[in-house]
Amino acid sequence: MKFGYTILYVPDVAASLVFFEKAFGLSRRFLAETGDYGELDTGSTTLAFASQELALSHHPAGYVFASASERPLGVEIALVTGDVEAAHATALAAGATELAPPKGMPWGQIVSYIRCPDGTLVELCTPVGG
Repeated sequence: MKFGYTILYVPDVAASLVFFEKAFGLSRRFLAETGDYGELDTGSTTLAFASQELALSHHPAGYVFASASERPLGVEIALVTGDVEAAHATALAAGATELAPPKGMPWGQIVSYIRCPDGTLVELCTPVGG
């Protein structure tokens, strides 16, 4: 067993891909012709986006979508970078909302938290232990 991918259910897949490209410098791997599914090139574990309509077709009882929640959901995407301050500023310039500015943690990491326009909670952090 290995962790393969995370799918974020968003109102507009293409808009989320564009935001992640601008805010975090990630590259688009794939966008379905239907526009309801897309992936970013993030290494061995895929970060994907699917439309809320597609999500409901799999589970018609519904979801709590991050975009519809006033507060962030209890799950985050962590992106590791050597320069949290610069990444944080770039994300804000691309349209993210600041939840917590960059801060040094007792174990040596620098972390910050932003919320994407689609409601996704993102932690920007330096590598653990360095």
